[in-house]
Amino acid sequence: MPTKEKQGEQTAKWYEIAYPASAYTFPGEALLHRVHFDQDYMQLELTDGRTLSVPLWWIPTLHNAPPEEREKYEISQDRKMIIWDPDKCSINDEVRIEDYLAPRLTDDVSEAKG
Repeated sequence: MPTKEKQGEQTAKWYEIAYPASAYTFPGEALLHRVHFDQDYMQLELTDGRTLSVPLWWIPTLHNAPPEEREKYEISQDRKMIIWDPDKCSINDEVRIEDYLAPRLTDDVSEAKG
């Protein structure tokens, strides 16, 4: 219930909280469960129920590869990377899911090159 405003003071309106913080689900560590591809995206299903869609044009090796070659991936033992083995397909690349969960500053990329 709001309180009366005294001269020159502001009041805050309080609302009842419907659910306690313990009722919410917060993501844990991001681990791969499944990977799917469509024409434009790589869909990463995580073990905690999240799905992450990564545009294929962000990853030139996948974007330019035939669809059947994209499917020849392996999920790493720690479930944090997708690996394409050049001995098994025409793609030689690794994708870390952590790279697509948090923003990356442009300066980080240029420092790594230079």
